[in-house]
Amino acid sequence: MSDSKTFHLPDLGEGLPDATIVEWFVKEGDVIRLDEPLVSMETAKAVVEVPSPVSGKVLKLAGDAGDVVVTGSMLAVFQPDPNLPQRAEGQDTGHHHGPPAGAGATAAGTSGKVVASDDGGQLPAHPAPSEADGGNDAENQRGDAGTVVGAMQSSNAVHAEQAIAVGGIKAMPAVRATARKLGVDLSRVRATGADGAVTMADVKQAAADSSSLLPSPTGRGSGGEGAQHPNVAARAESSSVRPSSPGPRSEDQRTRLSASGKPMRTQPPGVSVSGQPEQLKGVRRNMARVMADAHAKVVPTTLSDDADIQAWQPGNDVTVRLIRAIVRACQAVPAMNAWFDGDKLTRTLHPQVDIGIAVDTDDGLFVPALRNADILDARGVREGIDRLRAQVQDRSIPASELSGYTISLSNFGMFAGRYATPVVVPPCVAIVAAGRARHQVTPVMGGFESHKIVPLSVTFDHRACTGGEAARFLKALIDDLALAG
Repeated sequence: MSDSKTFHLPDLGEGLPDATIVEWFVKEGDVIRLDEPLVSMETAKAVVEVPSPVSGKVLKLAGDAGDVVVTGSMLAVFQPDPNLPQRAEGQDTGHHHGPPAGAGATAAGTSGKVVASDDGGQLPAHPAPSEADGGNDAENQRGDAGTVVGAMQSSNAVHAEQAIAVGGIKAMPAVRATARKLGVDLSRVRATGADGAVTMADVKQAAADSSSLLPSPTGRGSGGEGAQHPNVAARAESSSVRPSSPGPRSEDQRTRLSASGKPMRTQPPGVSVSGQPEQLKGVRRNMARVMADAHAKVVPTTLSDDADIQAWQPGNDVTVRLIRAIVRACQAVPAMNAWFDGDKLTRTLHPQVDIGIAVDTDDGLFVPALRNADILDARGVREGIDRLRAQVQDRSIPASELSGYTISLSNFGMFAGRYATPVVVPPCVAIVAAGRARHQVTPVMGGFESHKIVPLSVTFDHRACTGGEAARFLKALIDDLALAG
């Protein structure tokens, strides 16, 4: 066995070139055992805990919390301990820790891409299709389908996260990340989840009501999350010498700081410092890539018009009506409910209507897919939307639900704005945007009336659709929205 082993950051199942360090569970010099949690990493979709590939002493770690690590680059260096359990070199468990092909040097005896699992070890990044998913190779192997404003395309391998006990506290990785952003000590949160796990609701309740927190644990080994991890304790010790709530710095302090010549680092995720560059991470980082790619590939054209909804009865759900109108328009003009491959110049028309719905969060925009919207009634549409929004908010949504839609909807009008030029992200060819509803004076027979209207914008990829098809699609939208029921 070699004196040291380098562990490279694996592909965490989303096809992304990097991930952000959320928290190390060890520090340099610690001894870790095989498959124990090593680090939690944030990607565009989830916070994933990466297990240790060996048992031994930690010699080197790649960066601090908030740093971005490129897929395939060094994540940690270990000195394996032959007296502790090790994975056999020839054991085929899907643990391949070298960088992906073409990414530079590869660790000996490793190949292929892997993803980390939450029950220890890793999973193949592209599992073979099963009867349960119909054996659809094209669906399983499809690349990043993108979102309205940020791509969340992920391998289906990572979507069933488990609550893991770290430092005596059981919680899912996303819950730990949220607690860290909100400044909540997990060791003081009352756990209400299954098997004593801390849930997302527990963390948010603790952040909103400090009186619900448990007494602070004292000493090491008390069950507090920070007391169990030397690196966390070290951070706590270093933070104790800093003011807990520093006030505004005076101008001379700012001058001395600048004159020192020391670089000013970007803060970890969730901490905003005025005037400092903030490195994009997770959802927003991937959004920037996808938007640049869409801008380079798509030939967009936007049509805008108004839908008169004066005939609506009280109690109509605007989003549900928009979904129904999109379904009717897709059935009238199938060319807009399609995918387009610009490299092969092929078009795929879809018999079903799966609508990607933009969901705004503090971390960025997610676009989950409302499947089979064409066969859902109004109640089914509303329940589906509410379910997707709830899963996005607590970061429990499966990766498979964030890709594969056939057309998109951006209902930005719930905030502000009339018309827009929404971005079409391949392979989709169209996106509908609804602006803020307003009353407008409308000429009618014998005079004028004040009617309520909804501004609509439809952007389409002119490589795949004609202007006539887009105009007929927009007219079908307007006609359906004008109906009373």
